[in-house]
Amino acid sequence: MRKAVVVAAVTTAAMAAAVAVLWSRWKQESERQWRKTRRILRKFARDCATPVSKLWLVADALVSDMNEALTSQETTTLNMPISYVASLPSGDEEGLYYGLNLRGSNFLILRARLRGKNESISELHREEVSIPSNVMGGTSQELFDYIALELAKFISEHEVTTDDTPDRQKALGFIVSYPVDQAAASSGAAIKWRSFSVTDTVECAGKALASNFNRALEKHGVNLRVLQLQVEDAIGHLAGGRYYNRDTVAAITLGMATTAAYVEPTQAVPEYQSSSNKSSEMVISMDWGNFNSCHLPITEFDTFLDAESSNPGSRIFEKLTSGMYLGEIVRRVLLKMAQETALFGEDVPPKLRTPYLLRSPDMAAMHQDTSEDHEVVHEKLMEIFRITNSTPLAREVVAEVCDIVAERGARLAGAGIVGITKKLGRIENKRSAVTVEGGLYEHYRVFRNYMHSSVWEMLGNELSDNVVIEHSHGGSGAGAIFLAASQTNEPNS
Repeated sequence: MRKAVVVAAVTTAAMAAAVAVLWSRWKQESERQWRKTRRILRKFARDCATPVSKLWLVADALVSDMNEALTSQETTTLNMPISYVASLPSGDEEGLYYGLNLRGSNFLILRARLRGKNESISELHREEVSIPSNVMGGTSQELFDYIALELAKFISEHEVTTDDTPDRQKALGFIVSYPVDQAAASSGAAIKWRSFSVTDTVECAGKALASNFNRALEKHGVNLRVLQLQVEDAIGHLAGGRYYNRDTVAAITLGMATTAAYVEPTQAVPEYQSSSNKSSEMVISMDWGNFNSCHLPITEFDTFLDAESSNPGSRIFEKLTSGMYLGEIVRRVLLKMAQETALFGEDVPPKLRTPYLLRSPDMAAMHQDTSEDHEVVHEKLMEIFRITNSTPLAREVVAEVCDIVAERGARLAGAGIVGITKKLGRIENKRSAVTVEGGLYEHYRVFRNYMHSSVWEMLGNELSDNVVIEHSHGGSGAGAIFLAASQTNEPNS
């Protein structure tokens, strides 16, 4: 009996020792994996770093490319077509105006009243209309007929008894949201609106399309007409910004895609110095999403994202700053950690391998999670990637990755804003307002704060007040209203 007890004791001790060894090995492996996770995170943070010195290099490179695009007769990577918008609002416009925002698979109809003296837009009505697949696959004239018919219905349903806008001033503001190839592909939208893009439509083609659209409006009894058909949304936001603030010189769109527009003195555009154009300024549609520079902080994850995209080598700035790509970069970093450091357990979550599954609104929710143990991160990981076993430390890493990606994108956007104002020579002696629109700016608070702080850091206390960033007025599509107002006093209106 005593011998059995001794044997049992020895066996128990041996098992305890074995468990202790296994525990020690597991703990060592866990610590090793955690150290590797932190190494990947630190390297990613270093590669994404945007100190003020680098931001100025980016801003100066943008200025250089802008100058080249305006003066060169050859096509440059930074496409900067003149918008042919003859005028911007003065802030004194009054009356009832209509606008149209043509987007990927739908369009937005708007009606609003302006009361002049920079007063707020009022009586705003908007309606989103889906475009049937047969119309999307048809001719431009079929599309115009469909839009005109829906516009007639909208006007009929929102009749007003006191429309003090003279008949001769019935201009329809028209803006086209810039096409995003990757977004269209991921959402299943086949149409990309290339025929309406300011980058692909020359002035005469734009006038021909406007003429066709006006015939469709007349055919369906719509007492409106459009003067400009090749206007993209950033120009609409610029018009809205100018209505409220005459110091507005640029507008930025920061959403799924990113574009910019700004006001350039006519003398800075050699092509128009000897033309009959009497205006002292011209509106430039600036496709800054295609900007690229050796000074941009590009990581291995960005390189692979670009190589696997539908447009390798193109739209590099957009792939660093827009809502379409921010979540995808985060996903790629987390996938590497899951594969190499078992961040979410020994098995890599299958859904973590799915491209573009993480959207920027979900990224923002995880990034801005202030709950104990990052409960929002936990919920989003379960909802999006079916990750049910995340630890508090893993969730903290997820939040840190989101922070690194958002900070880099926001600060680069801020450098772009500084670059535009520097190109105009306004930083040191003139006050400039820049209006910003888009879900990324409007709904992603930390992103917005990072962008504002980057501009302040670059300009310092003495000059930071000279660049004012404002949120656009009226929301999505409202720029079309302000464009309509700006056309009322043009010749032949």
